[in-house]
Amino acid sequence: MNVPPLVREKLNTLPDKPGCYLMRDRKGTIIYVGKAVSLRKRVQSYFRDSTVRTAPPKLRSLIHSVADLEVVTVRNDTEALLMESTLIKQYHPRFNILMRDDKRYSALRADPREPVPRITTCRIVRDDNALYLGPFPSGSVVHTVLDFIEKRFGLRKCRPIIPDAETYKHCINDIVRFCSAPCVNRVTPEEYRARFDEACAFLRGERLGIIEEVKQQMEAAAQEKHYEKAALLRDTWLALYEMVKQRRRVILSAPDIRAADAREGLRELQHAIGLPAPPALIEAFDISNLFGSHSVAGMVVAVNGLPDRRFYRRFRIQTVEGADDPRSMAEVIRRRYARVLAEGKALPNFILIDGGITQLRAARAELAALGLSHVPSVGLAERFEEMVTDDGRAPLRLPPGAKALSVLTRLRDEAHRFALDYHRRLRNRIIRESALDDIPGIGAARKAALLRHFGSVYRLSRATVEEIDAVPGIDRTLAEAIARATAPPPSREG
Repeated sequence: MNVPPLVREKLNTLPDKPGCYLMRDRKGTIIYVGKAVSLRKRVQSYFRDSTVRTAPPKLRSLIHSVADLEVVTVRNDTEALLMESTLIKQYHPRFNILMRDDKRYSALRADPREPVPRITTCRIVRDDNALYLGPFPSGSVVHTVLDFIEKRFGLRKCRPIIPDAETYKHCINDIVRFCSAPCVNRVTPEEYRARFDEACAFLRGERLGIIEEVKQQMEAAAQEKHYEKAALLRDTWLALYEMVKQRRRVILSAPDIRAADAREGLRELQHAIGLPAPPALIEAFDISNLFGSHSVAGMVVAVNGLPDRRFYRRFRIQTVEGADDPRSMAEVIRRRYARVLAEGKALPNFILIDGGITQLRAARAELAALGLSHVPSVGLAERFEEMVTDDGRAPLRLPPGAKALSVLTRLRDEAHRFALDYHRRLRNRIIRESALDDIPGIGAARKAALLRHFGSVYRLSRATVEEIDAVPGIDRTLAEAIARATAPPPSREG
């Protein structure tokens, strides 16, 4: 097959090590992220004639779209799995979405707000104020750790919100699983809460001595020739060690693999637009509509040409009704830079607006009203990837391979992704019926009663416990569980 020269050159220097590979199109956009035990064997396999002949259409389309690639090596396959997941979540590559299999890693969830809290497994990490530990790439590790924690700390496994004597009649976990049986007051609520807090501290990696105890028990069982017991303890010890190791390991959300290109792109941008210096601090804005009646905005920041998530901000449009992007952009610019001036923070060297001349003019008018007309700003129209200004100059179209265009399009795409993510979060607040499905005791009849009473899950999420308790068929305990499950997550609106 016809392999681009840049890709062919890199194929010959791939390391025979585990890691992740990132494929880019001719615009520099990341279109696919994958992991491999051997980067050399896996990546080279894409560009063989036999692969192109026999591959499914989506894979052939990916192969023909690749214009550049990078690799990041790690220590083992587990790290590659976690890094792959992190990179996909950050960049949302187009072909990962097309070819995904919806696999999610397991995590552990603990909600200290529950009256009698327990630790459970889950595959979706929600923004619901609970404590999540993970995700971990190995499901067996998660289940082994959970089994150990329940036995070690005497935590309950049953599902009722508040277990009682009636629950106990149908349960033998105090016999076969060492449950401390808070349902029949074998321990006080304070004693059970202390057990739960210790379990959470262990999961956070704050009780490493417990893992050493398990190792010593394993060695003692082996010396006494109790080999089956030793094997079980060995499996538990390995799972606990893996869990704590993953918990304490720091994995970069995005490896700095394009720093040199970013610096060169900023220099190109300086000369193309006539800036006094390469813009070290860029702020980019995008508007996203929610069902055509509400709008949100996202602001992303690039430091030295690379996105820096510490400075991202979200905005809920407050003064504009309907899908009016120019007026929405004006509101966001006004709110953002009025606050920057009031707090005495640093102004950006460059502002990027996702959109054409109308959005840019709306933004420039607000900057002028704030006395900031000297701050350079352009709009990036998606149709032809051209920069527009409001100073009478014709739209500037950079060459397809220009590093400056790569910096701007990646930042524009990141702003779009960030705003769309906020859009989806708000949408999920409105249609959060799945949260009700996870509450023990909530069936179809009670869910229908709640929706009839409040009109939507969005309104239910803002209701007090007393208001929920007033719904026929809902008692106080269930009302508290519903309020916890549907509570809006904390936001960072600008």
